[in-house]
Amino acid sequence: MNRDLIRHIPLSSPHPNATEFIDILMGRLGEVRVPIVEYIVDDVVLRPIVTDLFGRTWVDYGDRKEEQKAYLNNFIEFWYRMGYDFVRFEQSLPLPEHKLVTGDTAPASNKTRAWADEHQGAITSWEDFERYPWPKVEEFDFFPFEYLNDHLPEGMGLISCHGGGVFEHLSWIMSFEGLCTLLYEDAELVKATADRLGELMTDFYRQIVSLDNLIAVFPGDDMGYRSATLVSPNDLRKLILPWHKKFAAIAHEKKLPYFLHSCGNVIAIMDDLLNDVGIDGKHSFEDAIIPVQEFQSRYKKRLATLGGLDLNILSGASPADVRSHTRFLVETCGPRGRYAMGSGNSVPSYVPVENYLAMIDEAHAANATLTNK
Repeated sequence: MNRDLIRHIPLSSPHPNATEFIDILMGRLGEVRVPIVEYIVDDVVLRPIVTDLFGRTWVDYGDRKEEQKAYLNNFIEFWYRMGYDFVRFEQSLPLPEHKLVTGDTAPASNKTRAWADEHQGAITSWEDFERYPWPKVEEFDFFPFEYLNDHLPEGMGLISCHGGGVFEHLSWIMSFEGLCTLLYEDAELVKATADRLGELMTDFYRQIVSLDNLIAVFPGDDMGYRSATLVSPNDLRKLILPWHKKFAAIAHEKKLPYFLHSCGNVIAIMDDLLNDVGIDGKHSFEDAIIPVQEFQSRYKKRLATLGGLDLNILSGASPADVRSHTRFLVETCGPRGRYAMGSGNSVPSYVPVENYLAMIDEAHAANATLTNK
């Protein structure tokens, strides 16, 4: 691995400060530093860093507790030594959906990829709704959340959520085509399904906010595509946003921020998210929709702006170009406050490891330059 890619990453001397991280993003601290943030880093990217850079043995997350502990130990080590102030982890309740499975085409990957079937859902009628094997939160194994909470290095926090939001699971369980049809033909069935999902996730969030090292709730719920929301803003206001408002309230009762990852163009509901739901930060940006620096300028200090390095750059540009754009974002967005540097979406399997490391290394380098001025 090219050592020039990791000159500024604090591999051997991290100094995480989760309290300061949250204070920066909530606007309680000024230009102290520009922290780094991430939503998900795929194991295909994570694994060579753990094995080649850290010299640790990789263990897949399996069914046995010892395998899970070994995986989670590596997971903690990755977030710690890359210089994050937190570990972000999510896991979903078992919610059966129709999936289309194929091989991952990323060069370094030997795993499969799964997509929700957009044409045929598991719930298409009231009979399906009644037969659906709805999970019970009290039977869910919270072990990985608890293990991470109890094994964080000093100064680190835990950021967590349910894997997938109400809208995502609704569109996966009903299929996107089925959801759109049923919004017209049987809106009550759609509402009943959304409400059942929301109730389950409410109980889930009430469990995880009890973790004493939790510093933020940071769910994902992709509600948009490039030009608009996936369904009408009014349908989102009726069916989905009330549940986010409830989840945000659960977080706020514990004095925790509620950050939201939502892909696509959700500008039509941004005022709802800010004024009604009460989100404290927004994640997922694409330059073709609104570049992150423009979003931050538009909404100023009403919320934290998280990440923003466009995935087309992160996955397809050279490490030098990744560095250049990282530097631009840190120097443009950082001084405005309430900003953390990271990808515009996540770090999927097709992002070259060298590009991910270039982003993180340059973020640390640019941040050092800013804080030393």
